[in-house]
Amino acid sequence: MSCLFPTYNRLDIELVSGKGTKVKDSNGKTYLDFIAGIAVCNLGHSPASVKKAVEEQLDKLWHVSNLFQISLQEEAAKLLAGASGLDAVFFCNSGAEANEAAIKLAKKHTGKTKILTFRQSFHGRTFATMSATGQEKIHSGFGPLVPAFEYLPYNDVEAVREIEADDIAGIMLEVIQGEGGVNPGTETFLKEVEKKCRELGALLIIDEVQTGIGRTGAPFAYQHHGLHPDIVTAAKGLGSGFPVGAMIGREELISTFSPGTHGSTFGGNPLAMAAVKATLETIMDDSFLCEVKRKSKLFIQSLKDKLESLPQVNEVKGEGFMIGIQLEGEAKESIERLRENGLLTLPAGPDVIRLLPPLTVTETELKEALTILEQSINLQEAEASR
Repeated sequence: MSCLFPTYNRLDIELVSGKGTKVKDSNGKTYLDFIAGIAVCNLGHSPASVKKAVEEQLDKLWHVSNLFQISLQEEAAKLLAGASGLDAVFFCNSGAEANEAAIKLAKKHTGKTKILTFRQSFHGRTFATMSATGQEKIHSGFGPLVPAFEYLPYNDVEAVREIEADDIAGIMLEVIQGEGGVNPGTETFLKEVEKKCRELGALLIIDEVQTGIGRTGAPFAYQHHGLHPDIVTAAKGLGSGFPVGAMIGREELISTFSPGTHGSTFGGNPLAMAAVKATLETIMDDSFLCEVKRKSKLFIQSLKDKLESLPQVNEVKGEGFMIGIQLEGEAKESIERLRENGLLTLPAGPDVIRLLPPLTVTETELKEALTILEQSINLQEAEASR
């Protein structure tokens, strides 16, 4: 019997090594990894520059309390502020913690109590971020949720225009809903949310835990739409696999998070900051992001050309290397077949195959993945028609 709580539906596969986009399991089988730790390994597995930075820090100091100055925090925060156009950073250990910090900051700064989020959103599994998540399956079995969260339909401009209240601290959203089905927000909708925040004196909070750190071909996905958020959260790809999260905010919010208002024992520790700094120095380079845009645009078009004509495929959607293939039926069987054929993917909701390759994926690897996708879906379709 396992000594672990069964909180995950684990596959009967153990991955034991990886380099770049390729991983190998304990039986010696090699896969193209288009999960990347769920958008975590943005520089691929074992990136040399991040490994070197963490190894060097291991020889100096592993952990020190935030009671002391940590220069690596300042350096990493400066990179994040520059990439986001915001001004101050709070470091923590995960996306859920970053979203918790955002919720606390919005309420404390505005003196208001209500946070609006959207149906099919995902913001984490702590009690507050679970309550912020607009999915009943995440709430089920936990009793009364944290009060003062309300959910609106995503991409519904009229629903946003109809908001009328004076107690809204913030509106929190994903520019592309990840766990909810790889659902991109329309620019009209996103702009309307920002406009409503300004009308209400509420903070615009953008959850970039999955979409951020270059995943969509920009430092953050909101930058494709010219949005000006008050708070942005990041995690996943931020440390190339090292556990770390960040909440980034505007200058006028700084005084609200004064000493004693929030904290984290491990947040911003030297090892995490070494990983963050090395990761950001690579990803936030303009030439690197241009390559992500170029490769992902070609790949998405190839997916559309090859797959959207198949009866089983409804739509290819997404931005950059955050891609969803929406099927007519459930995605589970297709994902299993892809895995058998050497391509690791994951679901986003019941009927979407989600593709999250490392941003360093090569054109050859993209062509290989496309071939596996086309052959696997065609074969499944042929078997279903017998």
